[in-house]
Amino acid sequence: MFSLKKKEAPVPVTSASPKPQAPTPIMTTPLKPQAPAMPMPRTTPAMPSPASVTNAPLPPSATQPSLAAITENNQSVSSQHPPKDYSQYAPPPEHRQQQQEIKTEQATVEAKALESEPHTETRPDGRRVFVAKSVSSVKFADCWFTPEGINYIRDKTTKFALIPFETEDQDEFLRALEQGYTGSSSYALRFAGESYRVERVVTTTGVQYNCRKMPTSTPNLYKLGIPDPITKYLATLAPESGLILFGGPTGMGKTTTASALMKEFLEEHGGFLYTVEDPPEMPLDGLYHARNGALGLCKQCPVENEHWEDGLKSALRSKPRYILVGEIRSPEVASQTLRAATSGHLVLSTIHATSVEDALTSMIKYAMGAGLDEKLVTDLLARGVLAVVHQKLVGTTTLHPVIQTVFANPNPLAPDQLRNAIREGRISLGTLMEAQSTRMFKGLSMFKEM
Repeated sequence: MFSLKKKEAPVPVTSASPKPQAPTPIMTTPLKPQAPAMPMPRTTPAMPSPASVTNAPLPPSATQPSLAAITENNQSVSSQHPPKDYSQYAPPPEHRQQQQEIKTEQATVEAKALESEPHTETRPDGRRVFVAKSVSSVKFADCWFTPEGINYIRDKTTKFALIPFETEDQDEFLRALEQGYTGSSSYALRFAGESYRVERVVTTTGVQYNCRKMPTSTPNLYKLGIPDPITKYLATLAPESGLILFGGPTGMGKTTTASALMKEFLEEHGGFLYTVEDPPEMPLDGLYHARNGALGLCKQCPVENEHWEDGLKSALRSKPRYILVGEIRSPEVASQTLRAATSGHLVLSTIHATSVEDALTSMIKYAMGAGLDEKLVTDLLARGVLAVVHQKLVGTTTLHPVIQTVFANPNPLAPDQLRNAIREGRISLGTLMEAQSTRMFKGLSMFKEM
């Protein structure tokens, strides 16, 4: 049989197809290394002399346009892009008026609040007046209601000066002063939640009322500003018997310190406190729960018709542990106080004095005025004295106490320099006071052991 072989079609050759070329032979000859490029030498421009720099005019910079060109450019930009109108975003007139009314109302409220606070005003005639809404809102220690109808308090910008003060309820307060008069020149008044000690004085122009605002609570002994070594030692005298005498000028915090010490005794040890005051000043009356679990009780008794000795006799018959005598200001009170101090009670009292020595001397003179012999008086005082504290307040706006002290040995059988000095009439205690203060502040015992 015959097999047929398929013929392949011939590839057409066109003139556009390039002719195949022979491959280019590869050269294997190595390349020659090229020499490194030589660096170009730097040329330092010559610096001009200072004179030429100073005197030569500055040429215009080629890169900085002139002022005229800048102005022309800005004008062309402004003409192409006019400023936007933001008036469409502003609040409407009624909104602006509302905001202004709110601001005005707030300013009025703030002004009224400022007026309601106690403040000092300068009147058109140049007078300075302290203005307050009510008497109770004024922070003062003493005030004076004069017969001329002008009221005064202390001016805190100076130490002794006064300033007139006006309140909306001053007429009501004056009526309460007149209605509260009990016939005694000294009496207590309660007005608008505050307590006042009032002294009614008849002057050549009429009746004047001197008022002292009392604290609403008896302060803590340790927050009076008295040095801690002194307060700590005074607090240890609660179990003892004798006299703790507080001396100083008027209005120097003697009664405040004595009352705070009595409060500390009641809160630490309990017991019964009987006060004889004209009138009662600090709010001590009431029941106390002592830290040791005991109970304390205080009864404050005002003096009737200036008969202090009757109040002291009642106190002794009431069997108190503590007795607080408001002030030594008569011979009878001095003699009765010394008797109470030497009969097993712990007695606290105040006296007007310029120093520790003056307090002791005044106590002796008062007691002798009751008809007691000088030797008996000095013996009673020597046996009864426990401590003498002289206090005065210094400062203008902020007051702090300055304290001087002298102490007797609580053991009446132990030898003691203070007791000996009183018996011998040598009441010059500067050296003794300095020695005791030094030992106290060093934490040492002030008395020699037997």
